[in-house]
Amino acid sequence: MTFDAPRFIRDVFQPESFAIIGASDDPTRIGGRPLAYTRERFAGPIYPVNPTRETVQGLPAYASLADIPGPVDFVLIAVPAARVEHAVRDCAAKGVRCCLIFSSGFAEVGDMAAQARLLDIARPAGLRILGPNCLGLFDAAHGFFPTFTATLDRGLPDGGHVGVVCQSGAYGSHIAYLNRLRGMGVGRMLTTGNESDISVAEGIHALAHDEATGCILAYAEGVRDGPAFREALEAARQNRKPVAIMKVGRSEIGAAAAASHTASLAGEDAVFDAILRQHGAFRARTTDDLIDIAVATRPRIYPTGRRLGIVTISGGAGVLMADAAADHGMAVPPMPQAAQDALRAALPFATPVNPVDVTAQVFNDLPLIRTNMDLMLGQGGYDSIVAFFTSLAGSPSLSGPLRDALAGSLQDHPEALIALSIIAPPAVVADYESAGFIVFEDPSRAVAALAALSDFGAAFARPPLTADVPAAADRLPPGALSEHAAKAVLSAAGLPVLPEALAPDATAAVAAAEGMGYPVVLKVVSAQITHKTEIGGVALNLGDAEAVAMAADGILSRARAAHPDADIDGLLVAPMAPAGVEMILGIQRDPVFGPVVMCGLGGIFAEVLRDVTFRAAPFDLAEAQRMIGELKGQAVLDGVRGRPGGDRAALAQALVALSRFAAAHAEDLETCDINPFVLHDSGGVALDAVILGAG
Repeated sequence: MTFDAPRFIRDVFQPESFAIIGASDDPTRIGGRPLAYTRERFAGPIYPVNPTRETVQGLPAYASLADIPGPVDFVLIAVPAARVEHAVRDCAAKGVRCCLIFSSGFAEVGDMAAQARLLDIARPAGLRILGPNCLGLFDAAHGFFPTFTATLDRGLPDGGHVGVVCQSGAYGSHIAYLNRLRGMGVGRMLTTGNESDISVAEGIHALAHDEATGCILAYAEGVRDGPAFREALEAARQNRKPVAIMKVGRSEIGAAAAASHTASLAGEDAVFDAILRQHGAFRARTTDDLIDIAVATRPRIYPTGRRLGIVTISGGAGVLMADAAADHGMAVPPMPQAAQDALRAALPFATPVNPVDVTAQVFNDLPLIRTNMDLMLGQGGYDSIVAFFTSLAGSPSLSGPLRDALAGSLQDHPEALIALSIIAPPAVVADYESAGFIVFEDPSRAVAALAALSDFGAAFARPPLTADVPAAADRLPPGALSEHAAKAVLSAAGLPVLPEALAPDATAAVAAAEGMGYPVVLKVVSAQITHKTEIGGVALNLGDAEAVAMAADGILSRARAAHPDADIDGLLVAPMAPAGVEMILGIQRDPVFGPVVMCGLGGIFAEVLRDVTFRAAPFDLAEAQRMIGELKGQAVLDGVRGRPGGDRAALAQALVALSRFAAAHAEDLETCDINPFVLHDSGGVALDAVILGAG
């Protein structure tokens, strides 16, 4: 079903009428705070439901939802768990579009049945449920604040470019409030609690279509619906809405705690990372990461390149920022020679290469700052610039003139992205930010933020992901396929394999070897024997008939001794492939995101360094190339220390073919391993393969 973002925003964020079941006259209680907050600005009718009172916080109270005259769009339920089911029935009968359940005592404590009953009531009536065990939401522009977060006691938010979507209510209000303290306006916050119905994915998807939202900060302990989550991220990417998401549960202990807290399913953390990269989202590791993305995205400028210009009044700080740039994959190319000469003529005391050290002397003649910036922006070819001015930029006598000088450069170059590393009072920082600059105290964090903006820019520039899934020719049988059968299946799917023959015995193996030419390889063929080398089931570089016959008898004898119950199909005879760069390719069926393709360096790289990367299937050639580029040891594909490299194009084509095969067999494939996939300077070939069909 296509996600209806306007309807979601109307029903969840912007209802025309609002009722609270369990409304309290005390504005400090859970049932009283949302009423106190919302009545300050909400334009529509508000109906407190409390059978023990005639009025609640000065508003007429109603004994039940049914007693309210006219329609009610949104209902907040703030009653004990035992009374929630009855309240949801009342909402369904009233024709309510969305209900928010503060109450705990459902799936988070193991009572899945009670939570399921709520959905059984709501779905036939078209009623959406937010929660239970949920802190609530707000829409500042609509004046709608159905939440009990105490952070609103410090003042209601006025709106802004940040949208917050979190499973955890306490953490959602935490980052929303931190953004406000940092001067970032928060327009909408949605917390989803147990996610019996409404999910983080839907919240992201809705904000991806909201013009007022400039960036989306999210927090998840688990994702239930992988396709919906991917659709939400893709909608955000196509609408140029940066998403920064913190996914907890990376450690074994953390994953167990997350499951206990929200009863959420969770896939492999490496797979979650890959999904974010595939859709251009940012993986936040800390709360500071989330806030930094909010700060950096306010100008809504996203470079597609990674060329960084560095301006500093301290040589040491320039080196620090250059190191940070290297850590984040940003290039720090020198200024063009003509620009260096012009800068040296204007600022003879400066070091005009890159980093450009203008020294503190530039503050004696602030127009020179403008000269420097104009040269870097006009002739440097930089995608973004970071400038370190430390506390001098916050000086009462310097901050205004410096801001005006820098702002002049921005006016002449309105698409320029400039981050300032300064120390200044909040009001001065706000002045710089209102002029169009990104402001950080820590220069390393400033560089990291610019790198993230370049990542967003590159992702936004990519075309929409295609979801072309080929039809499977035949369904895979359950259980393990032999190597010979697995290679035949992969060959039909477009993966390159060597010509090979299946021989039942030594005599047939010799005949096959004579026909294809020496040297050859022999392997035992059995679906039950997956680790052939461990039992002596492989013989390499056999150069004549005698060697083949002797190896064949030995392999069969060892295989029968090690696995007496195995069904042995015979011996696989194949040409001896030349050495090359060994890769490992594979498919695994993630419980959340479905078939996922893996690529990594083979041999010791795979087993020891675990240098692998993932993508959800299917994907195109450009995505496969990005996937290869993420490998830490990708330089071996270019050849190192006299060793030949490997054909990247052939590897990318193999990954695309594997991804299409994975998507076609999403329902009947459990795992697939191709190890090794050997690359040569022209082409590649799968030398071994294992396929396990889903039973």
